[in-house]
Amino acid sequence: MKLFWRLLAFLAPHRKGVAFSFLLASGAMGMTVLIPLLTGKAIDSIRSHDRGALIFFVVAIVVAGLGRLVLSVFRRLVAGRVSLGVELDLRNGLYEHLQRLELSFFDRQQTGQLMSRATVDLQSVRFFLGYGLIFIAQSAMTILFSAVAMFALRPELAALSLAPVPFVILIARTYGRRSRPALQEAQQRIAELTADAEENVSGVRVVKAFAQEPRQLERFSHSVMRVFDQQMLATRIQAHFGPMISFVPNLGLAAILLVGGREVIGGDLTLGQFTAFYAYLLMLISPMRTLGYMLSAAQRATASGARIFQVLDRPVGMPMPAGAAPVPAGSGSVSFSGVSLIFEGATRPALEHIDLEVPAGHTVALVGAMGSGKTALVSLLPRLYDPTEGTVSVDGVDVRSIDPISLRKEIAIAGDDPFLFSATVHDNIAYSRPEATRAEVEAAASAAEADEFIRALPEGYETLVGERGLTLSGGQRQRLGIARAILADPRILILDDATSSVDASTENRLKAALREVMRGRTTFVIAHRASTVALADEIVVLEDGRIAAHGTHEELLATSDLYREIVEKGMPDQVFLTEPEAEVVGL
Repeated sequence: MKLFWRLLAFLAPHRKGVAFSFLLASGAMGMTVLIPLLTGKAIDSIRSHDRGALIFFVVAIVVAGLGRLVLSVFRRLVAGRVSLGVELDLRNGLYEHLQRLELSFFDRQQTGQLMSRATVDLQSVRFFLGYGLIFIAQSAMTILFSAVAMFALRPELAALSLAPVPFVILIARTYGRRSRPALQEAQQRIAELTADAEENVSGVRVVKAFAQEPRQLERFSHSVMRVFDQQMLATRIQAHFGPMISFVPNLGLAAILLVGGREVIGGDLTLGQFTAFYAYLLMLISPMRTLGYMLSAAQRATASGARIFQVLDRPVGMPMPAGAAPVPAGSGSVSFSGVSLIFEGATRPALEHIDLEVPAGHTVALVGAMGSGKTALVSLLPRLYDPTEGTVSVDGVDVRSIDPISLRKEIAIAGDDPFLFSATVHDNIAYSRPEATRAEVEAAASAAEADEFIRALPEGYETLVGERGLTLSGGQRQRLGIARAILADPRILILDDATSSVDASTENRLKAALREVMRGRTTFVIAHRASTVALADEIVVLEDGRIAAHGTHEELLATSDLYREIVEKGMPDQVFLTEPEAEVVGL
């Protein structure tokens, strides 16, 4: 019930629409209940040969029917608006909360699971809040109004006809208790199926490259069968209780036909009264069935609501302090002081006791084996993660006290596999600074050695990039990612293996452009190529999340066995150049 009341809270902004919808429903039910009474009067006027009364009651029936029609149309329009309004609020609220959650939350979530909550689960909640409650209230009002009219006509027959109602309520409650866990598990399995489908589509190139279509089909079929089995369980529960909910009111109907029919034959009840009474009893059967169906919808909405609240109740792991100041003025000096980082669910630290000072305008290269903590370290700067211990400062201020939006506008990242949106090339580059002019976008593309291949595309900068940029090569995507970072004109630039897919000749030209971009800008370079590392003023060697050594290339060759091993094994075909030598050869 607590969860149910939480769901009802989403109706609060639409309380006027809900109240108006209930008012219209009450009016429509009033007209509906009036029709059997008028019908009975019309039948009695026929038996008494009163033509005037017959015409009056027939006209009244038509007027009541038209009134019910008009009220029902407006009720549906109002209820539809409420339903769509609830959906709008839920979608915006869910998406807004997802945007506020830290990156570590998404590291552990399947995209399909989140998409299922935002679509299937949300639709279930929306239908029930927008329509289900109205149907329940309408059914309850029908039962109430019909019961009042029946008691006014014949109290003893009314009591007899309403005797099955408690049994219907008991069956409905038992059905709800049995169906809720089955429906909740069905929603979970649908989410897993959605996640599998999303993963299969996203990884279709890998699937086809390794000819694993049969394996993926078998895996997907297994997920489909799990959904089928669970939904069959829910269907069996519904098949058991649904017909019982429909059958029990028929017992009252049979009793009324027997008892009421005998009273008509004995002259204690007019045919018109019996007809009206019988019509009211028929009116009770449909609402009872509707209550059964809506109870199922309520259970499904509650199960879906529980899954939505799992996301909405997830506390923000990196809250922004009240009144957080913008990033301070400065040139991008960076300090890591006693920094350790343990990812949630990890068994060992990703970073441990990192102390590093980077003066403004300096370039630092981070080298080390895979998993040594290079990417984890630079991810702390824009607060993609917060350190478990220690402090990360930019221009002398702890990044946790800075408005994260302001901070991230001063930091740009170009990675080895940049994400591209299904938009134009121009829009993908300008994503870091949407207000940038075409000339600025083209200048950034030129600096990233991307202008030439962009102009060769069918529509140049207006060419639509396929989903995730899969229509482009890896090197092309990387150059667009670098252009996007350059356009941001950041205080701090992070190049995370950003040229790993670029061919050698393009990389040489790109290095010259990057050297100019990096001049006077604090830059962190993660690379496995010696020519890229040569751009750095200082090299930091990481091992198992710790700083193993740092210094210049020559210093490290002389003092660090680990660095010499990295150079010999990881960069055997590269030659380190001093800055004057690099300028001579165009680096």
